[in-house]
Amino acid sequence: MEDTITTRKHSRRHFLSRITYGAGGLVLLGSYGFSITRDNKNGVIRAISVDFEKCTGCRTCESVCSEYNNRVMVNGEMLNGLSNPARSNIRVYHFNPDVDIPSTCALCEDAPCIEACPVEPDPVTGRKALYRDDKLHTIVNDPIRCIGCQSCAIACAEKRAGVIHPDPETGNPMFMCTLCGGDPQCVKHCPYDALKYMEMPADRDLDKLAPEKLAQIMIDKFYNV
Repeated sequence: MEDTITTRKHSRRHFLSRITYGAGGLVLLGSYGFSITRDNKNGVIRAISVDFEKCTGCRTCESVCSEYNNRVMVNGEMLNGLSNPARSNIRVYHFNPDVDIPSTCALCEDAPCIEACPVEPDPVTGRKALYRDDKLHTIVNDPIRCIGCQSCAIACAEKRAGVIHPDPETGNPMFMCTLCGGDPQCVKHCPYDALKYMEMPADRDLDKLAPEKLAQIMIDKFYNV
């Protein structure tokens, strides 16, 4: 019985790692709503991918993301903050039957969150309260100009993966991936080397799906056979 369970689990990991476009066992987290740095030349992007044969759903990515993106000053020294998954910009969703879905901002090319922002563009920068960073193309919020209307979170939930959530006190958007300044900590500290930050085709499958929709696709393909 134990051997049968082990075989089934391995088969699931083997299957999930290849359900997109067959990228050598790698599934783009960008296809799940994961952050990417775009390079439109030759249809190539720099993206973070996950190998489901190695991923265990351990949530280490959540812990290190929370630490790095919520740093604190202690005695004049900037230190990592609390390892609290609830403050992470990447979330690992668990489903039954056994499916684990990492999800965070996909940095959508058409950015419905930015489109939904009602704040008038700055006459100098051309930026709304929500805008795209020029270097990494991450989605950034200007808390000074943000009016807390939550339009960006609503647009993300209705049209994409629903990763943006409003701050309960200010209404300002939270949980947009920062790519950790170009050095994603989730990739650096994954204990199973399941995450990679690498060039991938821009026209990948399953792009920007909510975790529930992606999980259902996996469950239907693997379990409902």
